[in-house]
Amino acid sequence: MQIVRYGFVTVLYFFEYFPRHTIRAKIWKDGASAGPVIYNAFTMSMPTVERGSSEKYLIRSVRSIAFFVLLFLYLWLFVDLRFLSGGGGIATDFPVYFKGWDFFRGFIVRPGGPVEYTAAILCQLFYIGWAGALVVTVQAWLMFVCSGYILKTANWPGLRGLRFVPPIILLIAYTHYTFHFVMHTSFLAALLFTCLYFRTTLHSASNYARMAVFLALSVVLYYTAGGAYLLFALLCAIHELLFQRRPLSALLCLLSAAAVPYVVGVLIFGVSTVGAFSDLLPFSWKILMYRGRRRLISALCVLYLFLPSLTIASELWGKLVSPRIRARLSSKRRKSKPMMSVRILKPVIESLALFGIASAAVFFSHDAERRTLSAVHYYACHRMWPEVLRAARYHPDNWLVTNAVNRALYHTGRLGYDMFCWPQHPDVLMQTGRDQILAYWQKFDTQLDLGLMNMAEKNLTECMEVFGEHPMILKRLALINMVKANYDSARIYLAVLSKTLFHADWAYDYLARLHSDPNLATDDRIQHLRSVCMRTDDPTIFFSREQVLADLLEQNGRNKMAFEYLTAWYMLTRQLDKSVRMIERLKDFDYRELPGHYEEALLIYVYGTKKAVNLGDYQTTGQASRRIEHFSHIFNTHKRNKQAAFGELARDYGDSYFFYHIYGFSGVGK
Repeated sequence: MQIVRYGFVTVLYFFEYFPRHTIRAKIWKDGASAGPVIYNAFTMSMPTVERGSSEKYLIRSVRSIAFFVLLFLYLWLFVDLRFLSGGGGIATDFPVYFKGWDFFRGFIVRPGGPVEYTAAILCQLFYIGWAGALVVTVQAWLMFVCSGYILKTANWPGLRGLRFVPPIILLIAYTHYTFHFVMHTSFLAALLFTCLYFRTTLHSASNYARMAVFLALSVVLYYTAGGAYLLFALLCAIHELLFQRRPLSALLCLLSAAAVPYVVGVLIFGVSTVGAFSDLLPFSWKILMYRGRRRLISALCVLYLFLPSLTIASELWGKLVSPRIRARLSSKRRKSKPMMSVRILKPVIESLALFGIASAAVFFSHDAERRTLSAVHYYACHRMWPEVLRAARYHPDNWLVTNAVNRALYHTGRLGYDMFCWPQHPDVLMQTGRDQILAYWQKFDTQLDLGLMNMAEKNLTECMEVFGEHPMILKRLALINMVKANYDSARIYLAVLSKTLFHADWAYDYLARLHSDPNLATDDRIQHLRSVCMRTDDPTIFFSREQVLADLLEQNGRNKMAFEYLTAWYMLTRQLDKSVRMIERLKDFDYRELPGHYEEALLIYVYGTKKAVNLGDYQTTGQASRRIEHFSHIFNTHKRNKQAAFGELARDYGDSYFFYHIYGFSGVGK
């Protein structure tokens, strides 16, 4: 029990007592007896801790622990950081990591490289939901501890609650599904070095010793964290000028902010002048040139400017408030000590305010559409079709979401039944590289599944040139080259993938298959993709969807995906005659019945043209006939006025092809 008690109190110490000089000094002095000293401090036996205040510190400690536990659970169970690991379109700068010296060497030859390498390793844990949440929670907790220690130098006890501001800013960033983990890491490195400088120079009387420590830390930090060093220099200058009253030391700190990046970055490592001062900062060109990376950049700027602004503001406030007023307030506190209940009530109110602010930050920063897009993208890339459909229900009217939904409906055998339950448009069925920026790589998987290997390879290669050797791109390029029997190229991609942490098993498996079965004759997926692969290299037809799908079907009459997508294309473009000719080919595929949407298109054609259609063994149902008669009755009742009939038709038929054929959109009921 004694060990458990000391362990619990030690956790409380790190959350609440770290900024206190007397307790910290006592622990550093006693060394091995830290446990009893902390326990004595917690139980009010130390003279520096006022009797009766332990309840207040206990509440604050429990508040801190509860905050970070809830932060971890929220990131793990709701935000789900796996969605950010998907890469393109969500986090275009999500770092890759490869095992080996060659990859590591690329980071140690430039300022900021050590932080970027560390961030690349830690980000791989985002692939494991709870592990990624734990990494971000620990990062937020370290910011909390360091901020508390830095704010202590302002000598304003009322500022201690503001230690939660950096963790709340991190919470806002991840709730908004923005990825700035590398800059968060560099920011944390600057805070850690600032705390180290404050601690090592706390009792130093020599100006030369302090400046030697500062310059040594400056060189190490700049090499480690790049431009984030400027925050360290600024905080040290404020500390020396406002709180230590050493203007010459402060001036040296400011001068070093210009000298160290230029000497170390430009002269020694050969970095450009702009890069030497801006890398790993919010205004870096690597951030500003990409629209996706600029999302919520203002919150990142607030994170960097928070501590300098607050320390300056606190000192100015202290100068502006009359010393007489401050003395009067202090004398009143000494004369009338608050009752125990009042001392306990204050931290309770503070705790309620903290959780209220954090909840409000989550509520107002939550981007539900971006979460849906992130989830759909992740699940589609991993071919998790039921999860795609479940996630897409929250924001189905996004074209990229609908593109993934159509693919999921095909793979679950529901495209001909449920397609018009979702908002549809001809352009979302099969997107090419020209449709949008080369992001959201799952849309190129549609091309791969259809058999458009050359188109998919072209688009994915361009993605790799823009976003780097992301494992998900490498995996698809390896698959494409194995389908095309370009085994030497496939082995190159597989060899690179084998150096990753979470895709190595897939790469080793295929390398072993290529060794034992050089033509991959026993691999069902490879053989299927080869059977549907388009053999023409004519680029002029790549962006004509109808022509591409027709050629795929002509080349392989058993390409079921090309058949369903071409039929869907004719239905979306309301070419009923071509849709019916496609439906007449149902006998070439293993359909058990006439799919519902095909039946609706067929009935519209028959009712409109009065022509018979040969379906062979497939027959329309009486229910479908009754539905189109009822639909026509409602439409005619409103004198064929589409606007007047819209409400009633949308309520009963908003998920049917009847409705889409009249209005040109669908999914009204979702």
